[in-house]
Amino acid sequence: MGNRRHGGSNASFAKRRRKMKEGLDTKNPNEDNRSSYETTIRENEKFVQYYKMQNICSKDEWNTFLEVLKTDLPTSFRITASCDVEAKILLKLVEGVFFTDLLKGELNDEQKNSKPFCLPWYPQRLGWQLKITRKDIRGSEAYYRLHNFLISETENGNISRQETVSMIPPLLLDVQPSDKVLDMCAAPGSKTAQLIEALYSGSTSSVPDGLIMANDVHNARCYMLVHQAKRLNSANVVITNHDATVLPVMNLDVNGDSTLKFDKILCDAPCSGDGTLRKNADIWTKWSPGNANNLHGIQFRILKRGLELLNVGGRLVYSTCSFNPVENEAVVQRMMTEAQGSVVIINARDKLPGLKIVNGLSKWIVVSKDLDVYKTFEEVPEKWNTQIRPQMFPPKEDLYNLDKCIRILPHHQDTGGFFVTLMEKIKPLPWETCIKQTDEFVDEVKVNNYKRKPKKRRYQGYKEDPFIFLTVDDPVWPEIRDFYGLKNFPIECLLTRCSVGKKKNIYYTSTSVRDIVKNNQDRVKIINTGVKTFVRCDNKSMECNFRLAQEGLAGISSFIGQKRRLQLTRTELITVLKNPTIPITSLDQATKDILDNFGVGSCILNMVDKDFPIELVGWKGFSTLKAYINGECRLHYLRLLGVDVSEFDVNKFKKENNEDGPEDKSGICIDEVPEVQVKEELIQSEKSE
Repeated sequence: MGNRRHGGSNASFAKRRRKMKEGLDTKNPNEDNRSSYETTIRENEKFVQYYKMQNICSKDEWNTFLEVLKTDLPTSFRITASCDVEAKILLKLVEGVFFTDLLKGELNDEQKNSKPFCLPWYPQRLGWQLKITRKDIRGSEAYYRLHNFLISETENGNISRQETVSMIPPLLLDVQPSDKVLDMCAAPGSKTAQLIEALYSGSTSSVPDGLIMANDVHNARCYMLVHQAKRLNSANVVITNHDATVLPVMNLDVNGDSTLKFDKILCDAPCSGDGTLRKNADIWTKWSPGNANNLHGIQFRILKRGLELLNVGGRLVYSTCSFNPVENEAVVQRMMTEAQGSVVIINARDKLPGLKIVNGLSKWIVVSKDLDVYKTFEEVPEKWNTQIRPQMFPPKEDLYNLDKCIRILPHHQDTGGFFVTLMEKIKPLPWETCIKQTDEFVDEVKVNNYKRKPKKRRYQGYKEDPFIFLTVDDPVWPEIRDFYGLKNFPIECLLTRCSVGKKKNIYYTSTSVRDIVKNNQDRVKIINTGVKTFVRCDNKSMECNFRLAQEGLAGISSFIGQKRRLQLTRTELITVLKNPTIPITSLDQATKDILDNFGVGSCILNMVDKDFPIELVGWKGFSTLKAYINGECRLHYLRLLGVDVSEFDVNKFKKENNEDGPEDKSGICIDEVPEVQVKEELIQSEKSE
């Protein structure tokens, strides 16, 4: 067998050489024969035929619908609503600085269409949309600054870049601080982040009573959820990795006498995704009418399990990013039929004023992957009986008010496509014979009026470290308690992932999350929970081996005494934020007097302000003081304090206009390099002076 070379063989190479000698092969090996870049294909005749037959929009709108579907999706983002004060300041900053610059001067027609606008239906003006391309960013300083701002604040969790229609389901759930919320198919996590924000928004406590459980069946995608949750620094989130169709009932105590039912559930089911064609253009060539048929069953099972885990009186949102009624109305109708009056569809059309919607369908067609149309299940050939099921067909009459479902079409408000149904459970489901779920019910799944035991699920992906909760007898607890003057602290809510050796990080969770984790590690794979609160910092000059972490400060601040608190003026705090380290001699005399007997180590830097109080983790050295936070967090608080941080951005436009200025080898003008590198990563321990 000849040696392979670029996928070929010696024989084929010899054959090509003979052809060249005979003049039959005119190919020049040195000639660049690569084809030119082709525009992405945005055509699929079956797609057009299928949705024309479904009548998902009126005939006079069809051409507009199709034209918009072939264009790129605009950029949209929302400002995090967890902290009302910070959200208002950021909104004022966005509208008054970045968007004002975009609207200045003469605009051509294309730029006029790119003007940012507030989503009229998003609460408190916190949702925004604009058309921005890479070309805009390269060619406009205003867009360039906005782009840098969005990236910086997104990393901090203060802004989330999210598709417009994706923002709708969490809003319809109307999450309250005391709610126990389940996100069944949560990855990549933008909706989960919205649910976390809603839990904190309006809460009078830094750690609300409620919780968010974010679940996904794919192990790798669960770590995308971890990233999203960490941006928001919440102690009320637990991330699980389980098949949503058989998600077990969680025990809240050791004996299983108390179980967890949810007040709100988001069931954003996996789907064919043709509503995202503007964002994922490759779906055009992959789309087939048979895709929806293959997904209908799992979508129904996920919805059914969600309603089983829902409290009576609780609400569930079922949503997909698909236009297909087989994945949408057909799933809802099938569930309503089995529920036998225990579930109702809530009219959500007026809950988001300003959102243009289309009513759900009560009639639709069912087809095979070859686009053969069937009006009844009896017409379906035997070969398709496993893919096309009787429950996929529309009802003879709409008994369940399917028109109360919501459809969002791209051409109405320049968005993607989406389907949403808001449901309320008004009494136990017919097969829920008792309020308490027994182990037998958990271990069995009822399907089509008979029970079968599911296959034992094999955990995949990384093996997670155990979650070990601290006790008052833990050797590290006395030094942490005494150094920070902790009073009435719930030690049982601190956990670590280290079963042997020194504890590196200590995390803090809410009481409700703690009960779930402690009593269910053998029932479901828990990926992550808690917010980093204490970090090991072996510094000989510090009396305690653990420093505070900025991520968890908000949750435990109320327990920390005055011993490790330092009050700074607005001017002092700005100075600290603009410099990695400052000498104590540069502070006000009153502050210097306090620091004389303060002691080296981790501390809290306070700025008392009735409108906007700030708390930051700091570090007091022998003769220096610094904020122990990352560069993006520094920039965030400087922005909120009204400081112009443009000096810390590398502004390519100023570089290009200042050709005579001295430059270093990297091409950046030396005069423009700020004296302080704000984004510099801080060292993990203070060096002795």
